[in-house]
Amino acid sequence: MTQKKKLFLLDAYALIYRSYFAFIKNPRINSKGVDTSAIFGFTNTLLEVLRKEKPTHIAVCFDRRGPTFRHKEYKEYKAHREPTPDGIISAKPYIDRLLDSMKIPRLYLDGYEADDVIGTIAKKAEKKDFQVYMMTSDKDFAQLVSENIFMYRPGNKWSSTETWGIKEVLEKFQIQKVSQVIDFLGMMGDAVDNIPGLPGVGKKTAQKFIAQYGSMESLLANTHEIKGKLREKVEEAKEQGILSKKLATIDIHVPVEFDEESLILSEFNIDAIKELFEELEFKTILQRILSFSSVPEITSKTTEVSDENEKETEGQLDMFSVSVNKTNNKEESDKKYVLSKNKDEILKEINNSAVFSFQTLSNNLRDFNQKIISFSISSQKDKSYYFENNEENIKFLKRLFENPEIKKVGFNIKEQIKSLRIHGINDIVNIFDVSIAHYLLQADMRHDLDVLSENYLDYSCLDIQTTLGKGKNKRSFSELSEDKKKFYTCELADVQLQLSEIFEKQLTELNLIELFYKIEMPLLKVLSEMELEGINLDVEMLNNFSAELTTDIKNLEQDIFRLSGEEFNVSSPKQMGEILFDKMKIVEKVKKTKSGQYSTSEETLSKLKGKHQIIDLILEYRGLQKLLSTYVNALPQLIDENTGKIHTTFNQSVASTGRLSSVNPNLQNIPIRTEKGRKMREAFIPRSSDFEIFAADYSQIELRIMASLSKDEDMLKAFNNRVDIHTATAAKVFKVEVKDVDREMRSKAKSVNFGIIYGISAFGLSQNIGVSRKEAKEIIDNYFEKFPKVKEYMDWSIDQAREKEYVETILGRRRYLKDINSRNGMMRAFAERNSINAPIQGSAADIIKKAMIDVQEEMEKYNLESRMLLQVHDELVFDMKKSERDILMKIVKEKMEQTITLNVPLLVD
Repeated sequence: MTQKKKLFLLDAYALIYRSYFAFIKNPRINSKGVDTSAIFGFTNTLLEVLRKEKPTHIAVCFDRRGPTFRHKEYKEYKAHREPTPDGIISAKPYIDRLLDSMKIPRLYLDGYEADDVIGTIAKKAEKKDFQVYMMTSDKDFAQLVSENIFMYRPGNKWSSTETWGIKEVLEKFQIQKVSQVIDFLGMMGDAVDNIPGLPGVGKKTAQKFIAQYGSMESLLANTHEIKGKLREKVEEAKEQGILSKKLATIDIHVPVEFDEESLILSEFNIDAIKELFEELEFKTILQRILSFSSVPEITSKTTEVSDENEKETEGQLDMFSVSVNKTNNKEESDKKYVLSKNKDEILKEINNSAVFSFQTLSNNLRDFNQKIISFSISSQKDKSYYFENNEENIKFLKRLFENPEIKKVGFNIKEQIKSLRIHGINDIVNIFDVSIAHYLLQADMRHDLDVLSENYLDYSCLDIQTTLGKGKNKRSFSELSEDKKKFYTCELADVQLQLSEIFEKQLTELNLIELFYKIEMPLLKVLSEMELEGINLDVEMLNNFSAELTTDIKNLEQDIFRLSGEEFNVSSPKQMGEILFDKMKIVEKVKKTKSGQYSTSEETLSKLKGKHQIIDLILEYRGLQKLLSTYVNALPQLIDENTGKIHTTFNQSVASTGRLSSVNPNLQNIPIRTEKGRKMREAFIPRSSDFEIFAADYSQIELRIMASLSKDEDMLKAFNNRVDIHTATAAKVFKVEVKDVDREMRSKAKSVNFGIIYGISAFGLSQNIGVSRKEAKEIIDNYFEKFPKVKEYMDWSIDQAREKEYVETILGRRRYLKDINSRNGMMRAFAERNSINAPIQGSAADIIKKAMIDVQEEMEKYNLESRMLLQVHDELVFDMKKSERDILMKIVKEKMEQTITLNVPLLVD
């Protein structure tokens, strides 16, 4: 029996957009700065369908720029669509080259959309005895489905690929025949394409109308049967309904020929593909694409199983050599273990390479008393050694870690250090953390090991979350089979080693290597010590404070009810919006959320302060509720039962500016602007009566950095003469003598000073200080007139960012700004603000990180019992022994103020 011809028609832009947004939180940027996300995703999708479905014929259909017949019918068609992302525009030429290299035809027709080209060819091919698969996720194509025409919807991480035939279409749309798809789409409309549809008709109503009337025309002929206000809406929109159905209908009679011979899948141009992939830096993916050509398939490398020393077990470790194949077949890879060399040979191997990567395995890194289950090390690509936790193996590992000449590579080393300490491995130097290295290279991207492996090695790691399971069926690592534990840890050790080689080279090329080794790696150990130390809480004080806040909240609630005239759920945004804007009509024009509710966000309500007393009460109510739920009641629940303290986790690779953040709990966002918020800090107490809490805070560090970078004479003069900068600014901006600056002027000047750093607009400043936009603009203009070098620096920083697409801090930390030249005005403006702020905020982050290292080293030098506990933005918090007060204060002040030299003094309060 002859095999039926199988034609795949790909909706190009549907797949390109899908690929681009799949990587939106973790874009693939190559070493040349090219965003390859859309190209990579499209290529993988194309290869997967070739491998899995084996089409005999194929074509990729594109939309053409310019209006189509639908725009002529309805000028507003697709009018609300966002501009095409730059990452998709830049990807198009590469995708054209890819398709040309694979000899896959690109089809398009002026005046028509890809939908119409696909529809016409699909119907013509069906008549020539083809099975046709329209590869797209666009539901509009369902109208074309027939006995031999199918929708092929590609899957993703969360869903599998779906093929829709007639049965699936009828079930999905809840209709009786495929021809009703366009009636359904016409009734509902389409917000994406700006097809209006019938007012008041959603999915459920459209299904109801289809079941009752069968078509749009029949519905509109019988509107007298519709009940309520919906009848009036539908009757008034009859012409709109007919137009919507027409706009949703795919034209299957466009002037395009179906040339069967030209669509046959044929041999690829391998040289052109190689050239393209080398340019894009797609590495092992080339092997996949070769397997679809007529060239013999390239097989992945495997390691021969050796019985070397198999019988010589005396003096050997319990370990296995693992070859990590560059393949996605985990079940096959899982079985490639061989009993291998003894410890002396491994040691020799590591000494020769002067580097090893390591991966420990434990059930809970947050548990400071949790011993490791096992560990793996690797010093050569594609080879790892697995060790069970026993005394002999731990001694061997300690010997490796305590050798300062050998580099230790790991991932999330800060957490692993805690596990190693339990086993007496404390003095760990010469380290390389893969996640932090990548953070310095690409701060805005994800730094998960599986993501890095896919992006840089084209290799997919074992999905450990799936292996462990979820919910009540989730297993611990200790419950995994030995083979799974071995493969998992050995694979990670190998991947980390390979990534470290790539990242170290890139750090060196970008002049980031010193920042990495002199700031980030030493800081890692400081943060580990701080996390292990923890901080004591006054639980009794918090219990009393909780009762106090609960009373305050209830009183505020009663005041809100009194002003609104009725009781309601103050915590419900929906009820809140109805009270404020329907009943009380505090303002006429109100912002709404996507769901149609009134917006009652803090940002919205803050703009309404002063309009009515109830607004201020609501904001105060929310502030107290957050303080109570997030901190006062929550912190006691986080006290470690073994230490009696809370132990936060500092994130070293999250904030793209270089700043640290903290979680579990977040101790950096405790509100301190209100009296109640400041009282919360009293709950943090010293370990005993011999100690006291001591905090040291940089004074106006970001403004001092701005002065140093801009070299503005008046700003430098103010800081160098120890003049209050906000008073000096107020005198300049408001054109008064310093002695005549009042509190309100100084407060406004403070907002201006800090607002300028963040690239604040006249509108933003007007909202902050409660003046008109015109007055705010005048204040900003006056500021730049009095501090001209600040404006020059800001303009220069934006120009540099446009040229390089990144900015740098004083110590060389980079912040990439991929949208700085975007055609989208809003995205470009955001990038411009970052180009001003990132060097300043990032420099402040670098300075306090270096200060932490310097202070910690000096404390250890004097063997002090005092401990550094927290870093909160520009502030360091210590548990200070009273007898060490003088020496600690001296160390902290000197090291923080002298950690880096600026054109103005750094001052610490």
